[in-house]
Amino acid sequence: MKAGYATILGLPNAGKSTLLNAILGQKISITTKKPQTTRKRILGIHSGEDFQIVFLDTPGILKPIYMLQERMMEYVNISVRDADIILLLIDMENDPKGERFFNHEFVKELMERNNAQKLLILNKIDKSDEVVMKDITAFYEKDKRISKIIPISALLSANVNEVVNSIKELLPENPKFYPEDVVSDATERFFVSEIIREKIFELYKEEIPYSAEVLIADFKEQESRKDVISAEIVVERESQKGIIIGKKGLAIKKLGERSRTDIEKFLDRPVFLELRVKVRDKWRSDENMLKSFGYTREKE
Repeated sequence: MKAGYATILGLPNAGKSTLLNAILGQKISITTKKPQTTRKRILGIHSGEDFQIVFLDTPGILKPIYMLQERMMEYVNISVRDADIILLLIDMENDPKGERFFNHEFVKELMERNNAQKLLILNKIDKSDEVVMKDITAFYEKDKRISKIIPISALLSANVNEVVNSIKELLPENPKFYPEDVVSDATERFFVSEIIREKIFELYKEEIPYSAEVLIADFKEQESRKDVISAEIVVERESQKGIIIGKKGLAIKKLGERSRTDIEKFLDRPVFLELRVKVRDKWRSDENMLKSFGYTREKE
């Protein structure tokens, strides 16, 4: 029996969450076209007859500007520390030579000091070409710190099985850490809040998605009637609250409809969804607010 932790690392929007969803065959990590969608580390469990891979999907690697981003990078650090295997994900569309990724100070230090097995994943090969693929493969094959190079398209699920098989070969001998029918350790409340946040990223522009957080205030399961979910959308300014709500409430109505549809698909049952908007000034840089939103430090 083999089991271990595999951490997925990459710059924002490299396709980390898309890869995790493709491997698991179901959506547990939200994905959008905007960078910095993932804020916490998401645990996804892939079990087989004689193995278990515990994936850690992490926020995109960045240089923190405010406290929320500092917490995001702390999750990345913890995930790297816990890893038996690290997947180094390069975006072949926007970083075809891997220069932005490997020149990041965090990655430089990781490559020098971390002894975990490393797989280089060349993602979005459908957006690249054969010459570029050959060049980058030939270049990184010389790096003895990298165990294997795997070209994939996470979005198209192309060559994703090769990633799983390569991880299986490198896993240490261990008993399974989780029951076989468990796919994640997160609660339904967490997934519901993430679905709503995903729709905010999809429907709103500029700073709104990055200034918004979603809290589940109430979650009532009812046998003979719809579940009742009350969610709070927290923003930093009154003007942002007005944008979320929209003229005559049309924007928040659309947000609610799209969120409810995906929540019902995820829970496989009907729900009544209520959305409210609250303003919390500069919450992204407020220690107590971040803690109340679940962005806790390791020692906490």
